[in-house]
Amino acid sequence: MTQYQLPNGPKTHPWIQTYQWLTNPLKYLEDCSKRYGDIFTLKIGPVFKPQVFISNPNGIKTIFNSTPKQLDSGEPAGIRLPLLGRQSMLALEGKPHQRQRKLLTPPFHGERMQEYGQLIQKITEQVIGEWKIDEPFSVLPSMQAISFKVILKAVFGLEEGQLYEQLNEKLLKIMNPINPLVSAMMLLFPILRKDLGEWSPWGRFLRLRQEVDELIYAEIQERRDNPDESRTDILSLMMAARDEAGEPMTDEELRDELMTLLVAGHETTATSLAWALYWIHHLPEVQEKLREELDSLGENPDPNTIFRAPYLNAVCSETLRMYPVVLATLNRLVKSPLPVMGYDLEPGTLVRASIYSTHHREDLYPEPHKFKPERFLERQFTPFEYLPFGGGNRRCIGMAFALFEMKLVLTTVLSRWQLQMADSQPVLPKRKGALLGPKGGVEMVVKGERAQHQRVLEMTSR
Repeated sequence: MTQYQLPNGPKTHPWIQTYQWLTNPLKYLEDCSKRYGDIFTLKIGPVFKPQVFISNPNGIKTIFNSTPKQLDSGEPAGIRLPLLGRQSMLALEGKPHQRQRKLLTPPFHGERMQEYGQLIQKITEQVIGEWKIDEPFSVLPSMQAISFKVILKAVFGLEEGQLYEQLNEKLLKIMNPINPLVSAMMLLFPILRKDLGEWSPWGRFLRLRQEVDELIYAEIQERRDNPDESRTDILSLMMAARDEAGEPMTDEELRDELMTLLVAGHETTATSLAWALYWIHHLPEVQEKLREELDSLGENPDPNTIFRAPYLNAVCSETLRMYPVVLATLNRLVKSPLPVMGYDLEPGTLVRASIYSTHHREDLYPEPHKFKPERFLERQFTPFEYLPFGGGNRRCIGMAFALFEMKLVLTTVLSRWQLQMADSQPVLPKRKGALLGPKGGVEMVVKGERAQHQRVLEMTSR
C-alpha cells in the first residue's frame, strides 16, 4: 500500500500563512526555500488545502509533463474566476480545455501576429508623444494605457468611437478598483462576496461586469449579423474558427475568452514594461548596450528585425526572470498518485511550480538578485528552469504576442526619448492584486528627444 507523504512546510495557522503570502510574498517564498528546500507545502486561502510548491527543475518537469489524467487544472483545482467566467480557458480542464486552446492558438502566432506590429508601434507613439520634457511622471500608467489600447484594437478590433470609449471606461474601473486589497480579498474568499447595493464593493463589481457583458455581447451579435472576412482582429478570427466537429465558439465562450485575454494580457505586459524601463535606466551599462544594438538596426527597422534583436531579447528575459509578474503557476490538482522528488502525493493535493523561487536559484542563476541580461546570451535555459509564462499544457498562449509587444514598445520609447530616473532610489516590488508590480510605478523624467528620432520624422514628413 502506498505511503502518502506531504513535503515539509510552515506549521503556522493557515490564516497566518495566507496573510504572509498576501502581504510579503517574496520574503515568504525565500524564507520557505531557505528552510525547506526545493519542495515545500503551504496552506493558503481560499481553499486551505495543502499546496505543494516546487522550484526544482526535475520536479517541475514532472508537473508540466503530466497528463490530464494525472493532474487537473481549472475549476477542479479551485480556479474560479468571477470576472472571466466558467468558459474561460483558465477554468476549463480536459477535452474542453484542449478544444479552446486549439481554437485560440492560431491568432497569436506567425503572420497573424506580425500584422499587429505597426499597430503596437503607432499606439506607443501616440501615448508617449504626450510626455512632457523635465516633468517627472510615473511610467506604469503610460504602459497600462498602451497595453489596454493594443488589446481593444488588436484583440477586440475596435476603432476609436462610442463603444471603444464605453468599454475603455468600464473595463478600467474593473481593472483598477478603488480599494485593490478589498477586491483581491473578495476574489480570494467567496464568503466576502456580498451584494449590498451599488455602493458596496461586490455590488459595484457585479453591476460593472453586467454593463461590460452587455457591450461585449452586443458587439458579438453585430459581428454575427454583419460578417466581414477581411477583418484580422482576434475576436473576428475566434468567431471564424471551427473545432474538429465543425462547431464555432458560442457567444458565452467568446465573451469569457475575450475577458481572459484582456485580464491576462493587460496588466501583466504593462507591469513587465515598467520593470524593463526601470532596469534599463537604473543600470547605465545596460542602457548603453541596448541603445547601441537598437541604433545598429537602422532608422526604421521592421517589427521582425526588432523581435530578433539578441540583447533586447536578453533584457526582456532578465526582466521576466527577476520579478515575474505571476509568482507561481495556477494550481494543478493531483487525480492519481503522483511520485515527485521522492514524495508520493495523494489525490486531492494541489501542486504549483514556484516561478519566483526557480528564477532565483543560485545553481541556475548565479547572483540571482542582480539584473544581468548577459546570462541569457551565455546559455539557454530549459522550460523547467525559466518559466515566466507557466508551462506544459497550461503555458500562456499569448506568450509570443506579449514578448512581441514588449520589444516593440521598448524600442519605440528608447528611439524617441532620452529618459532618466526621477531619483536614484531602488524601486522595490509590491503585490498588486494577484500580480507583482513596481512600487510607485517607476518615476522617470524625459530629458529630451533623441536625434535619431528627429531624423526619422524629417524623412517621413518629406
